[in-house]
Amino acid sequence: MRAAPFLAGLLLIAAAPAPKAPLLLNPGNFDPALLLPPPPADDSVAGKDELAELHRIDHARNEADIEQAKHDDHVKDVTIFAEAVGPGFDLARLPATDALFRTVRAEEKAAADRAKDHFLRKRPWIVDPGLHSCFTDDEPRSSYPSGHATMGYAMAAVLARLIPSRAPAIMARAASYARNRLVCEVHFPADVTAGQAYGMMVAERLMEIPVFRAQFDTAAAELNAARLR
Repeated sequence: MRAAPFLAGLLLIAAAPAPKAPLLLNPGNFDPALLLPPPPADDSVAGKDELAELHRIDHARNEADIEQAKHDDHVKDVTIFAEAVGPGFDLARLPATDALFRTVRAEEKAAADRAKDHFLRKRPWIVDPGLHSCFTDDEPRSSYPSGHATMGYAMAAVLARLIPSRAPAIMARAASYARNRLVCEVHFPADVTAGQAYGMMVAERLMEIPVFRAQFDTAAAELNAARLR
């Protein structure tokens, strides 16, 4: 009879998720308070100018702009660059490349979350309920920096190094992906600018870490074999 609890315990251990690898970028070596300036205050001249810019975008955008921005809101991985890279960029057939960008995603998201928690900037629809934001289900004080912009530029900076011949198209796509946060009226301009800078810093710091560089080199060899470089 004692075997049953023992076996149940073994099953629980087997079913437990594997521990996550420690982050390469952590609060000790990548502190948003030391890397980004604070955002404009809501009632400052700069804050009011940013709000006015969102209202200008609101009047200028069309349905196609809004639909593309909504689409980009839901895609949070390196596939946003598939068209920029060209045919053959199929992560199902590029496991090393897929693994590399899963690492980038985990690192930049953790870094962006730390920054959001530090700055606690209100989202545009909280500051001005008269805006027509695509979505209003994000945390109300998570505007700065833009997580999408951070992701887009962190991945773009790494991918452009992997495939230099496609760098202009990759960086252009990062810019359009980030700007769509303004089209959706879910971020202020400074949020997007900060996300761009922060994402580029994420990529630069990761490239200096040997374990990440080894992962990068493995992905580069895979892309060479697939004739994507």
